[in-house]
Amino acid sequence: MPELPEVETVVRTLEGMIQGEAIREVEVLFPKMIDRSPEAFRQQLIGRHFLRFSRRGKYLLFYLEDVLLVSHLRMEGKYWLKNETEPLEKHTHVIFTFESGMQLRYHDTRKFGTMELLPVDTDLTHFHGLGPEPFSDAFSEAYIYETAHHRNTPVKSLLLDQSFAAGIGNIYADEICFACGIRPGRNAKRLSRAQCGMISRETRRILSEAIRAGGTTIRSYTSSLGVSGLFQLECMVHTKKTCMICGGEIRHRRIGGRTSYYCPFCQK
Repeated sequence: MPELPEVETVVRTLEGMIQGEAIREVEVLFPKMIDRSPEAFRQQLIGRHFLRFSRRGKYLLFYLEDVLLVSHLRMEGKYWLKNETEPLEKHTHVIFTFESGMQLRYHDTRKFGTMELLPVDTDLTHFHGLGPEPFSDAFSEAYIYETAHHRNTPVKSLLLDQSFAAGIGNIYADEICFACGIRPGRNAKRLSRAQCGMISRETRRILSEAIRAGGTTIRSYTSSLGVSGLFQLECMVHTKKTCMICGGEIRHRRIGGRTSYYCPFCQK
């Protein structure tokens, strides 16, 4: 599933490609993907322009004149910019045709992605129960310590909880735990204040580096909009066999239903 750096990369790429484009037509080929009838969805978007682009957690935010389009890529959603004369690929589910003759096509092999329309001034502070953004001042040592000490859960599960922090997924949770020298299965209640401060700092550092690298290309996130992530080349532990620090064997186990990679020597 695309995580915060991958979604941020898509947002920034779209901003450079379709900002200001006027929507001439909208086609919904898989109605279950949107939050209303295809015709209502179409009517609210035709004639509007893509003005501003942002992100909340793993959600893409497209601001138009009087409506906000919120898109979640889920497991394998991708956007492609094509000329309207090009044939449709299989698994294309929503098509935005612009006055310029270009089309923004939403492609999703597994059909798990979602789109919804909201008022343009919607307050997204607690949108779908999301916690603070990792780059916000709210994601502080004090916040992490206070939250962790009220949760009887592994550190890895806490990092993956979107109500704790918005946008962190499996890959980056492993990397954060490794950078902090903390085993992903450790109970969050055992974290010290210093370790919570380290989690705050390392989360920002790792996510920033991943954004600069265009995200991580592993399995489902591949070349959407012509962009491939390169952060997999910088991963220290996720999917690795040997520790980059001590040379020991990387182990993996299931935590909260997700495969977690860790070094039993460097992480305690």
